[in-house]
Amino acid sequence: MPTPVDFEAYLRYLRRESSPAETRAVLAWLAQPTNALLAQHWMERYAHLLEHEQGLTQDTPDFDDMQAALLQQLGLAPTHTEAEESKRSPSWRRWAAAAAVLIGVAAGGSWLWQTQHAMPPLTQLTTPYGQTRVVQLPDGSTVTLNSHSTLRYAADLGQASEREVWLDGEAYFAVKHTPDHRRFVVRTTAGFKVEVLGTKFTVYRRHEQARVVLLSGKVKVDFTDSTRSQDVVLKPGELVETWDAQPRHVLHKAVNTAPYAAWKDDKLVFDGTTVAEVATRLSDTYGVAVVVENPTLNQRKISGTFSVGDLEALLQLLEKSFQLTVRHEQNRIILSDHSSHQSL
Repeated sequence: MPTPVDFEAYLRYLRRESSPAETRAVLAWLAQPTNALLAQHWMERYAHLLEHEQGLTQDTPDFDDMQAALLQQLGLAPTHTEAEESKRSPSWRRWAAAAAVLIGVAAGGSWLWQTQHAMPPLTQLTTPYGQTRVVQLPDGSTVTLNSHSTLRYAADLGQASEREVWLDGEAYFAVKHTPDHRRFVVRTTAGFKVEVLGTKFTVYRRHEQARVVLLSGKVKVDFTDSTRSQDVVLKPGELVETWDAQPRHVLHKAVNTAPYAAWKDDKLVFDGTTVAEVATRLSDTYGVAVVVENPTLNQRKISGTFSVGDLEALLQLLEKSFQLTVRHEQNRIILSDHSSHQSL
């Protein structure tokens, strides 16, 4: 049976108290991209200790900079070529690399972790493709997870001074306001967090793209890197969207919120949605590869409301309503222009 990796196992590794099997398990855990979000949270805790023990004084940890500083201290600074390669590598690889450096410093240093540093155990909930899930949080807030999404939160969420959850994928949040006005924070790996008191909104994080859509109330999108963008306060009916490939480009605009939240009611709403985006939505919802045969078809726009429950019925409606030819072959859906097939 695989050796489990939790925060306590991580601490044992840092203290050099873990067994060889547990050490291998921790290193293997770090190498998995799905663990990047939780690794980021643990690293933030380490960053505060590093600021105290190692003299790194950053208001908000920048893990690329932290990694470079630690490598310099260890005499392992990368060459120019290696540094450029690191910038091109996927973000989760940089998280894993930075975590490995932190482990090395911690294991070789004189840190004395006390009981107060321990983190409460996290509850992890994951939805499979094609299914949504409603989660009642300990503080009374409700989260609806879209398909292929993961939510993590601490067991003491209801009593914590700041209510924090971690999201991979997509979720709809209905946050309960507390009498003592405790903040509710949604963290992602997109380089920002969403801070609220009580409101309804969606958060999306997939395909190196991130999006927050506010349905009611007020939220603040707090960017980790202040040089990337100023914090954005959303009003109901507004969207903020970012892309990893264009870190300084932040889209903030008013939108029709229905297409962004209808999935929680098992609906797919397309409102002038391009075929390229439809293909992505189908892939995210059903876990299938979607191929658009004709690149010019990607920009054709589709509008309509479809039930999530029956994929075959949805594909038939798409085919009949929008002059598409749809072929479903095992775990792959192929979309092509209906007129091009008629001319063959």
